[in-house]
Amino acid sequence: MKNSDWKERVNIVYSTNPDFRYESEKEEEADTLPKEKQALRISLDKRNRGGKQVTLITGFVGKDEDLQTLGKFLKTKCGAGGSAKDNEIIVQGDFRAKIKDLLVDAGYIKARMI
Repeated sequence: MKNSDWKERVNIVYSTNPDFRYESEKEEEADTLPKEKQALRISLDKRNRGGKQVTLITGFVGKDEDLQTLGKFLKTKCGAGGSAKDNEIIVQGDFRAKIKDLLVDAGYIKARMI
């Protein structure tokens, strides 16, 4: 254990156990599921967006880098802006049918519209 790791310790003030391991705040990301097993849901969302429509893709399980890659692919193919964070992808505009076709062609066979 390094001397400077005291900032990473969580919920422990002191321990007398010589084999004790401190908890850290770092969460391990889950491995990305294969495309065939991803159960993506595609929906249209207008809530809290000032009346603007966005296509919302939820249900992604995996690493943030893979989510960013998929989000960039969909935004590029639709020619729209958006974001990818917190295991969901937001594409500005109503592109539900186009995104479903793109996902199925890319191998996400469990993608469905809600």
